[in-house]
Amino acid sequence: MLTQVAEGVLVHQSELLQNNTVVVQGRAGVLLIDPGITGDEMTCLANDLREWRQTVAAGFSTHPDWDHVLWHAELGEAPRYGTARCAAHMRDLRSNADWKARVADGLPPEIAEEIPLDPFGLITALPAETAQVPWDGPRVRIIEHPAHAPGHAALLIEERGVLVAGDMLSDVFIPMLDDFNSTNDPIEDYLVGLRLLEDVADDVHVLIPGHGSVVGADQVRARIEQDRAYVQALRDGHAPDDPRIGPSAKPGWEWVSDIHAGQAQSLAQRNERDATSG
Repeated sequence: MLTQVAEGVLVHQSELLQNNTVVVQGRAGVLLIDPGITGDEMTCLANDLREWRQTVAAGFSTHPDWDHVLWHAELGEAPRYGTARCAAHMRDLRSNADWKARVADGLPPEIAEEIPLDPFGLITALPAETAQVPWDGPRVRIIEHPAHAPGHAALLIEERGVLVAGDMLSDVFIPMLDDFNSTNDPIEDYLVGLRLLEDVADDVHVLIPGHGSVVGADQVRARIEQDRAYVQALRDGHAPDDPRIGPSAKPGWEWVSDIHAGQAQSLAQRNERDATSG
């Protein structure tokens, strides 16, 4: 079911991971951002759009995590955009002969059989530094940053004051840092991403995270500060005072504490390696 959150902007939330699919109405069809995660969800979405006599003019994947690069034949053959880095990551993955097996290994077992993989990750790269999504509809600004995943982008639907944040600013997921085995600094990368989102906070009336609750303008900076406090606590080796983990976690989402424990351990090991090599 689609819920309107602003003029011409609607959201569908998946059941298992509370993924938010965003539909933006344009002049010649809709922009579909991060479509749902099961075949049935995407078919339902396609049926809803047909009932409204809407076609999909373009798609956009905010980043290359499996649950943000899915598609279904019922949605049509519109271009599915992403940043150059996002598309390159998907292209590299699909170049492996066993890519489907690799992807399947990372899927939630409860829904693994329900996820269509043939159109998985077929992202059209936008040229580096592209400032807005190329489509016939409201201006959608691309805010690319290094937090969470390669080529991650938030989208600001400027005329509607809607920020589609990708996998950030969630009330159910803690910040999930990018690859600890790379040469980058995942903590600083995340803080850079938060600063870029903070730069547009005053223009945001509605915040749509990749997972979890949609909120209004009064909660935007609070979400940014909550993510920043978590990342800084992780950096400083402190136990975060965060309602998304521990005893106060949302019922059914207690496993997010395991993500935190893994991140804290990986960061400690990284710091130990850096200290030894230094």
